[in-house]
Amino acid sequence: MLIQPYTAQWIADFESIQHILQEALLSLPISIEHVGSTSVPDLDAKPIIDIDVVMYAPLEFETVKTSLEAIGYYHNGNQGIEGREVFKRQKMVTKHNVLDFIVHHLYVCSQDSTELRRHLAFRDYLRTHAEARLAYQHLKYAIAEEAQQDQKEYARLKELKAKNFITSLS
Repeated sequence: MLIQPYTAQWIADFESIQHILQEALLSLPISIEHVGSTSVPDLDAKPIIDIDVVMYAPLEFETVKTSLEAIGYYHNGNQGIEGREVFKRQKMVTKHNVLDFIVHHLYVCSQDSTELRRHLAFRDYLRTHAEARLAYQHLKYAIAEEAQQDQKEYARLKELKAKNFITSLS
């Protein structure tokens, strides 16, 4: 099943990754946010931890990029979404005992990024509105069923249908 019942382990997984990222980015003016469905208590989700590293002025992106490369990530562009830079793990001979075993998506955004504001607003809304959280959960299960549990098809359908759901919350 693509969608799994909520577990508090997702919070612990985020905190494990957050600790490593904080060490790597120690002296930089950043914050690290747990976003996406796994950051919302009681919301069933795909077990993938979504993380936004937030850069505060006057931090340069290249500084963050270099620090993340030093711990085994590579920059994969913005993948078509302005204001959000994607980082992925390198295929390494030696595996990191946290970063390579907890499935996660890592993004870097500036503090004024529209995408960051969207991530945080949606997360916070679902955390405080149980009816919306339940409706979104039902939508995710319906999309997974329509996609026949295919991850790529799920992502494509979710992109289309989640936008309508988010718009309906406004």
